[in-house]
Amino acid sequence: MTGPLDAERPHVTVVFAGQSESWAKWIEHQIRATGRGTTLVRWNPLQRPPTADALTDLLEGPGRILLLIDDWYEKLGTERFEAWAAALREVLPAHRDRIAAVSITAKALPDAVIALAPVELRGLRPEAARSRVLECAGIAAPMTLVALAPGPRFPDDLPEVWNAQRRNRRFTGRTRLLETVHDTFAAAGGDGCALALHGPGGMGKTQLALEYVHRFAGDYDIVWWVTAAGRITPREQFAALAPRLGIEVSGQLDTVIDAVRRELTRTTRPWLLVLDGAEAPDKVRDLIPEGRGHVLVTTLSADWAAHTEAAVAIPPFERAESVAFVGRRAARLAEEDAERLAEAVEDMPLLLDQMAAWLDVTPTADVPGYIKDIRGGRPDRFGVVESRDYPESFQVAWAKTLNTLREGAATAWQLLNLLACFSPDVVPVRLLQTARRGDLPRPLAELVSEPSSWNTALRRLSEITSMRVEYEPGRMDIQRVSTLRMHRLFHRYVVGIQSPHDRTRYSEAARKVLVTADPRDPGSRANWARYAELIPHLEPSGALASTDDDVRELVLNCIEYLRMRGEEEDGRWLSREAVRHWRAASGPTDRAVLVAVHQQANMLRSLGRTTEAEAVGREILDRLTASGSARPIEVIRAKDGLAGTLMAMGRYDEARGLFEDAAGQASAELGGESVPRTLSLRSNLAVALGLQGHYGDALALHRRILEDRVQLLGGKNPLTLHSALRTAWILRLLGNYAEARQIQGHNSRLHAQVLDHRHSQTLYAEHNLALCDRRLGDLAAAQEGMGQVHEKVLRRRGERHPDSLMVACDYAMLLRQVGRPDQARELAERTADLYRHQLGAAHPYAIGARDNVAGLLRDAGDVDAALVLSGRVRADMERAVGPGHPWALGCALNGAITLILAGDTESAAAVAGPAAEWSVRVVGESHVLTRDLRSILTLGPELLVGGVPHWDFEPQPI
Repeated sequence: MTGPLDAERPHVTVVFAGQSESWAKWIEHQIRATGRGTTLVRWNPLQRPPTADALTDLLEGPGRILLLIDDWYEKLGTERFEAWAAALREVLPAHRDRIAAVSITAKALPDAVIALAPVELRGLRPEAARSRVLECAGIAAPMTLVALAPGPRFPDDLPEVWNAQRRNRRFTGRTRLLETVHDTFAAAGGDGCALALHGPGGMGKTQLALEYVHRFAGDYDIVWWVTAAGRITPREQFAALAPRLGIEVSGQLDTVIDAVRRELTRTTRPWLLVLDGAEAPDKVRDLIPEGRGHVLVTTLSADWAAHTEAAVAIPPFERAESVAFVGRRAARLAEEDAERLAEAVEDMPLLLDQMAAWLDVTPTADVPGYIKDIRGGRPDRFGVVESRDYPESFQVAWAKTLNTLREGAATAWQLLNLLACFSPDVVPVRLLQTARRGDLPRPLAELVSEPSSWNTALRRLSEITSMRVEYEPGRMDIQRVSTLRMHRLFHRYVVGIQSPHDRTRYSEAARKVLVTADPRDPGSRANWARYAELIPHLEPSGALASTDDDVRELVLNCIEYLRMRGEEEDGRWLSREAVRHWRAASGPTDRAVLVAVHQQANMLRSLGRTTEAEAVGREILDRLTASGSARPIEVIRAKDGLAGTLMAMGRYDEARGLFEDAAGQASAELGGESVPRTLSLRSNLAVALGLQGHYGDALALHRRILEDRVQLLGGKNPLTLHSALRTAWILRLLGNYAEARQIQGHNSRLHAQVLDHRHSQTLYAEHNLALCDRRLGDLAAAQEGMGQVHEKVLRRRGERHPDSLMVACDYAMLLRQVGRPDQARELAERTADLYRHQLGAAHPYAIGARDNVAGLLRDAGDVDAALVLSGRVRADMERAVGPGHPWALGCALNGAITLILAGDTESAAAVAGPAAEWSVRVVGESHVLTRDLRSILTLGPELLVGGVPHWDFEPQPI
């Protein structure tokens, strides 16, 4: 196949079916690397007429024709394939000198294809496969010694990072849709592109995405599949990409997700992210990286069109696709029967798959009669209550399928009833396999204990209902089913027809399985993936309404996991649902109800919904106090929770009183001041003291708690690190900048080691370190540190979160000091507006943020506006926290400076004089605030020109 032909036909045309795109591109690259021209011709045997003329047209490409043989012939059905085989036999003799073929299928080839004498490429190393391709292309043998040039990855090699399911070998058709997806992504070039496949359930969106993943895997180095229904499961699955990308980060889920997004944004490796079954865009929008890469979304919602670069509506099969698919799925059906079946179920891929599967496993079924029942039957004829949710034809088809299970495969029928009590997106097969025998109904318990029988039952269920199964290696080299996927439409239908007795029986079994799978330690990182797996099954199994203590403990552990992972919104929903169900069944003072209420208030407070959190906390404390029989620990917890909310609301005196009561009661009830629970309460009390402005008392208490925690927990425990952070914070507020910087520098390094760089507590530590640097005059270090913290907290929390506002308030005033007044004013005004909106105009943080704005107005030369705002702020702050609070004294200092600039030195002295006396009593004679208040009593406007000081308001973390 070499010699003169090389000179005559230097060009090579590669003809391939669309499903082998990655092989065709690899072959094209190998030929082009030798200097030869190539043309790729993609053909769809379902769309072309199976005639000699159609095949002749296909072979009109220039030069040598290289046919790429895969298993496309399996998709055609007998009649259509025979027509193509006849066309091939007719055309081949006339073109034999130009045609060569390579095969990439491991399946036996039909005689008509064998006549092409295809050269096998599967199972070869890339170098050997390249040699065979070049030989078939008529390229001289010496060229095969050329080293492989960089290009597409060898198709038998999966991408470096990959977690997609195995390919669906029954996938048929959809060529135009796949080409649309590929062309849309290709047109984006080096830019990022997100595309949504949307349409009603049952149209095959997931299977289309899966086929794209496999067909075009050669285009990517990273392919990551995320089951995007719900919220926690997709976020954990996305975060699981971190170690595969070499990212060493843990802690709160936002932290890991952000690290993965940043890596995907900046990497030069081509990547594809699939979000399968996504619901509303806002549920998973934070999983979509910016910039490079491709994102493929499958969804029921057309709303995604506004959030992606392209959206493709997925219709039913074309009739030719339906007929071809049914012919492969149930070989005994004649083409006309396949067409009638397709018409009966309106070419819906899910129904076609299930109906053809039923006909395939029921060889004695009368095909015309079956189709007649589907087209005109009534569901109640088959023991099913009619539903308005689905067309009657669908209900009849499903009813016949389920009757086959019920009557001919009793164990599989029981298994389906059990699986219907879990979430359908990823049915927890592994959890069933590890369940205790007593958790399951007797026949299923015996089935699970025998791997072969278990796999057989799952396979039988899959064959009849067309559920997808995935395998993994098990014990003794037995391949076991690892996952099972049930379509949501079918799942909803099965649940809808379950009898009350069956629903009760199998739901109870499902809950027992979940309880057995509970690691009972949501604080351990090693268990987080398991809790993410369990949460989607809580609602469908009835766990949220259960009165069983073990089930409720499981739910509480899941809520605590959400708190630990920083997933407050989902934690709020789950705790609220638990409270709603449990309170109705067990009363408001039941132990599980109280814990759930406490968590609900925690989540609300973390989300900045303090008014709601106060209502929740106050109601439960009043109930416990009135009952007279509440356990002391429940009352302590309720006081602590409510005090935390009041502290966030700026009601520091009330918060301190509750913390003191709770700490005293805990010390008496739990065994002293140094037990862990009491130390936590005393730490909260110390924070409240600091917020009241009692810095000296707060520092003394923080120091004692730090010493106790070092002895009890060690120096690197997160609680110990928190105490050291609080100690350094108060030292800085007292003006002990050098000591504060020394403690905080070490503390920040330990935070990064023990937690991670983006954990909330680490951000607090880095924030305080930047503030220490600023007070010591190291503005470069302060600006770099604060800028990084500001960026991190914005990306993780958004600008409205309390943490974001705290950092923004400080960053704005740092920008002022480093000579960026316009940015400082814009950020300060935005922060003040958000504080007023979030907390109310009377909250100390909102008032302090406005005082910062007044200073920036003064800097800009708008002294009159600054004077009005400063006077109002000073009065508001005194009402909020009292005239002797350091925040009120800071406002007085700033107001006095503004009065001096306005030429009213007498009024300035009237403000600064009393404030200076207060400052001596509150923070001491040597404190910088005291010195500044006394010094301005001797200043005139001319002495302030070019260096106007300002006492910045700094919020504290609650």
